[in-house]
Amino acid sequence: MRFTLRQLQVFVAVAQQGSVSRAAESLSLSQSAASTSLTELERQSDCLLFDRAGKRLSLNSLGHQLLPQAVALLDQAKEIERLLIGKSGFGSLAVGATLTVGNYLATLLIGSFMQRHPECRVRLHVQNTANIVQQIAHYELDLGLIEGDCQHPEIEVQPWVEDELVVFCAPQHPLAQRGGATLDELTREAWILREQGSGTRLTFDHAMRHHRTALNIRLELEHTEAIKRAVESGLGIGCISRLALRDAFRRGSLVAVETPELDLTRQFYFIWHKQKYQTAAMREFLELCRELTGGVQRSDDIVLPPIA
Repeated sequence: MRFTLRQLQVFVAVAQQGSVSRAAESLSLSQSAASTSLTELERQSDCLLFDRAGKRLSLNSLGHQLLPQAVALLDQAKEIERLLIGKSGFGSLAVGATLTVGNYLATLLIGSFMQRHPECRVRLHVQNTANIVQQIAHYELDLGLIEGDCQHPEIEVQPWVEDELVVFCAPQHPLAQRGGATLDELTREAWILREQGSGTRLTFDHAMRHHRTALNIRLELEHTEAIKRAVESGLGIGCISRLALRDAFRRGSLVAVETPELDLTRQFYFIWHKQKYQTAAMREFLELCRELTGGVQRSDDIVLPPIA
């Protein structure tokens, strides 16, 4: 066999990082060692895998074909290595979660998983839907737990559990006394919303698509907790997942405003790259997520076991 696993490891790192220097740093190699490894891989196979533009490297057509197979082979090699050194458990797992899932579900799910498999090293990346999809597409994450739409042709999307957004306000707001609002009334309010690119914002915009009056959007924020604090302070009304609001509703620090004219339901999804090799850790984590949320009608009904 002409190539080595180290050469494939460098190739994958360069593909993900876009430069030899950053790839070398991620692998704890010298830049010259990483550059030599990549050069040898291309020389031995008598083909180029990247287009060069200065120090920037981008995959060419052949490189794009090789990447998923190289990632799968390296994942399998890691499992073989663990077996050979007597470790029958899982190695590592990189999970990406969008903000609602990441802040209110993923940490507890990962905690339960690590209680069962303490030898597994889990990394959690919490970002908006667009960023998680991009990282899955570039093999930087094993799995994604998202709350937005994903139409990427190379990504597998499977429904998980239903979620619902809800409009909410501070207890002293006039809408709090009524408990509900019409579309016309909503357009007269100041809004605190999630940023463009988030699954929450996509669902909200889709629900409002038939109403032509422009909303008064006072603030766009990247974090649900910041939105909750801004609404509590009386800066406006908001719209995020009921899951993120259930504790605030119980305390009475925020109040739900029912909007029967709006369809604010959506789905949480599992995503992964179609060509990625599914490790034992990936399969086990997916099974655990389904087990702990089985039979639940909506995300805010999920009751996860406490982490000891």
